[in-house]
Amino acid sequence: MWFKYLPWRYLISNAARRHGFLDPINVFSKIQNFSQPCEVAAPNELLRSGALLHARGLINSYAIPHNLDWVWPYWVERQYNPESDSFIPRAFSLTQINLTHRNWTAVGIPGGNEFPIVDPRGLITPFYDGWSIDVWIIPDEGNPLIPSLMPYVSQKLGLEGNLCVITEYYIDQLTLTLKTEVIGSSKMQICRTQITGSALKNAQLIISLRPYNPEGVSFVNNITLLKDSPGWHVNWGDYIYFDKAPDRYAFSYYNQGDVFNNLDSQENKTEVACKVGMATAAAIYKLAPGAPLEVTVSIPLSKTKIEKGNFIEGACAKTAESLWEGSLQGACSLQIPDEHFQFLYEAAVRTMILHSPEEVYPGPCIYRRFWFRDAAFILYALLSAGLTRRVERSLDRFRSRQTISGYFLSQEGEWDSNGEALWITRMYCEMTGSKLPEEWKSSIEKAADWICKKRLPADLKFNHAGLLPAGFSAEHFGPNNYYYWDDFWGIAGLKAAALMCENTNKAKRFEKEADELLKYTNQSLENVSNQFKRLVMPAAPYRRLDSGAVGTLVASYPLHIYDPKDPRILDTAEYLIKNCLFNGGFFHDIAHSGINPYLTLDLAQVLLRAGDARYFNLMTVVAGLASPTGQWPEAIHPKTGGGCMGDGQHVWAAAEWVLMIRNCFVREESEELILCSGIPESWLAKKETMAFGPAPTRFGDIQISIKFQVENILIEWQGKWFAKEPPIYIQLPGFKRVRAAASTKSLLIENKP
Repeated sequence: MWFKYLPWRYLISNAARRHGFLDPINVFSKIQNFSQPCEVAAPNELLRSGALLHARGLINSYAIPHNLDWVWPYWVERQYNPESDSFIPRAFSLTQINLTHRNWTAVGIPGGNEFPIVDPRGLITPFYDGWSIDVWIIPDEGNPLIPSLMPYVSQKLGLEGNLCVITEYYIDQLTLTLKTEVIGSSKMQICRTQITGSALKNAQLIISLRPYNPEGVSFVNNITLLKDSPGWHVNWGDYIYFDKAPDRYAFSYYNQGDVFNNLDSQENKTEVACKVGMATAAAIYKLAPGAPLEVTVSIPLSKTKIEKGNFIEGACAKTAESLWEGSLQGACSLQIPDEHFQFLYEAAVRTMILHSPEEVYPGPCIYRRFWFRDAAFILYALLSAGLTRRVERSLDRFRSRQTISGYFLSQEGEWDSNGEALWITRMYCEMTGSKLPEEWKSSIEKAADWICKKRLPADLKFNHAGLLPAGFSAEHFGPNNYYYWDDFWGIAGLKAAALMCENTNKAKRFEKEADELLKYTNQSLENVSNQFKRLVMPAAPYRRLDSGAVGTLVASYPLHIYDPKDPRILDTAEYLIKNCLFNGGFFHDIAHSGINPYLTLDLAQVLLRAGDARYFNLMTVVAGLASPTGQWPEAIHPKTGGGCMGDGQHVWAAAEWVLMIRNCFVREESEELILCSGIPESWLAKKETMAFGPAPTRFGDIQISIKFQVENILIEWQGKWFAKEPPIYIQLPGFKRVRAAASTKSLLIENKP
């Protein structure tokens, strides 16, 4: 094509200068100076998602500030309120996005690909990046019940039967309860919200269609009344059904303002159109004093109309409950004397099940896509929780993402992905006692070959000699660099491939390459330690110490490349504890700019492995940062306690909680099995029975219980080993480490540390 020969750089630069803009080519070249030279300057997928986020933020900046008489979602009501700790001045900000309350909870059914989300005040967003449903009570006299304006509400995650979010509101003489869930099967999913409103005075229950979601504006151009049943047809594609006909409807478009300010309109409209995309509607029900009203809102997630006779609500609800019951079969059960920790574990298991319909997703909203990095941790947690079939199904799809060169591609420029894919495949084989499936072998060999070829020459006169190239790695470490994170995953991946290839020439080559990569990584770290005059490991050879150093801890957890008390690991952990904790949690300055739950738990895992009792302080902090529904955003605002980065329900964080609980009861160390090394003294002091299992390990499944006698602690276990029983050690914190005699199934410990 002739136009590819045009001098585009000159034309773009000249056009920018002519119109008074900074030269984008020059600016981009300056930005690149902050990074090490890399074949991929920036990840296209992150640029796309960032562009989408800020495009929405640009729309928000035009739609919200001069329309503050509207009812907006909770994050807007807080972030735009100068009296709130969530307030952010807007000044010259071109985009205005949710940076203070990025919290939501997904509902759904196992195997379903739709994840309706509920925000901290009960706002329901049925479709990805779509419009929302809000519910209000407006009394004839007195203050209205508007959830997004309320400083406190009660919200919880229902775990019995179907997964649901229940939000309850109380103000003056008004009470409102919302129960949101998904019912039906994976082929026909319906988002259902059961609404119960009551008032001790004359009032109106309002169900309102809102042109926004927890990220900001989401356009609604058309709303039409359904002809054959109570409800709305939205944007000519989505259907909303009410089980009871409202007393009347109200509609509004942008120039008229929010329907909230037009509820008394007597216009007998049946539809509204808004070219701006800010149409709103309300279904209005009379609330008689002392007479609760129940209304059910049903929204088919397949965007198909529900024909009369084809939808039996009770049957759909039972189907959803049955799907959850089946998906939880075989899951590792937990019994501990801490109700909150217990609830967080149960919620985390369901979070992982929900977000692994086939592939695994790190979140229900902006992270509803696949990364090998997140998948490695989530699949490891699913394995550890006994949900092995889900892991096998996801691993079987890895090959579809592998390039001809052998690169496992979720984003260009990630040099950790091959190591992660190989390592988690190895963990699957070991923790299920199975051999590598024949159809996976070629993929495994190609992936390991790719790591070998990707390494830089060992004769370079630089401190990155023999390592993997510069890249953006795990994104949140900073600009492109020669990240040790990538090298450690490469080492683990090559060792995994060597084990899975079983005594072949390729296995010997992969083992040799792993040793070589470890050698040059250690050599680079030695040079760095001489520079710092301490053994701490920075994120990369050419970085000063900062919070990105947390990435090097992967050499201890979960990869076990270094010993538990390796001085480099311990010194790095001490640096992070001294310099990077805020309110007891790991505060990541780079990208996340908040307290990061899963990185805090990674640090806790390193301490647990080293026998450092401070692991439990970190666990306790993370537990306290969970939302009332048992979820964590990717990063947490240090002042508001709300999400400030990423998805509002981060599945990697849920996975780390499951792994943390599992490792407190049982973990592998070399060829040994360590029991109870994370059981805190506060649990033991309650003298209540504890149990965990059956828990998959590299040696087989194990069921563990801790019981109390008058002055003794009885540790019992039942193992179903793949081969011979491994050496088993009991390592209760505060007690002496004891090896269990071979073939025994219990150990009595005198309850005196």
